[in-house]
Amino acid sequence: MAKLVFIRHGQSAWNLSNQFTGWVDVDLSEEGVQQAKNAGKLLKAEGIEFDQAYTSVLTRAIKTLHFALEECGQLWIPEMKTWRLNERHYGALQGLNKAETAEKYGDEQVHIWRRSYDTLPPLLKATDEGSAAKDRRYSHLDPRAIPGGENLKVTLERVIPFWEDHIAPDLIDGKNVIIAAHGNSLRALTKYIENISDEDIMNLEMATGQPVVYDLDEHLNVKNKQKLG
Repeated sequence: MAKLVFIRHGQSAWNLSNQFTGWVDVDLSEEGVQQAKNAGKLLKAEGIEFDQAYTSVLTRAIKTLHFALEECGQLWIPEMKTWRLNERHYGALQGLNKAETAEKYGDEQVHIWRRSYDTLPPLLKATDEGSAAKDRRYSHLDPRAIPGGENLKVTLERVIPFWEDHIAPDLIDGKNVIIAAHGNSLRALTKYIENISDEDIMNLEMATGQPVVYDLDEHLNVKNKQKLG
């Protein structure tokens, strides 16, 4: 029975300052580093041996993966980075303070932008400052694939091809897989593998630095789910 582990990255500098982050590449805070290391200690105590690691192309997720794997003595395992595991793109909200944005637009509107399954945030144009279209890590992509903003539905649509092409085949082969990513890319994957409804997914929270372990059968049905820590 294959094991699949999700870790939402540790606290980032913009989590700490309460800013919308999305595809902006910010680092972990000091607390975030400790959360990532603690996740690795929990995995070591659980005795899980991994065969493959996946993460996004954003620093906070990459470092979380590396700190966790180092703590459990498995920094050497194969690793793949992909933009498809990035956080959802918050569009023109990126960089804004969440509390100040709520004061301007109202708590309900900000909650919808943050948690709704299919409501898009205000979008960035490719020519706008801060657009991912100007970032070299996405230069290999068709420009039409680079979003100006995403909701969870769109995030799920870009995550699932990577699941089908890489993650699912590993699990079907009996490999243990660890994914260090982001609150919304992991919410999207959780929705998919647990078959969570569009309405119920709004209430799902992914705790920073807390590993979630799935035991999956040969058909990738969830046989057991465990939160560590």
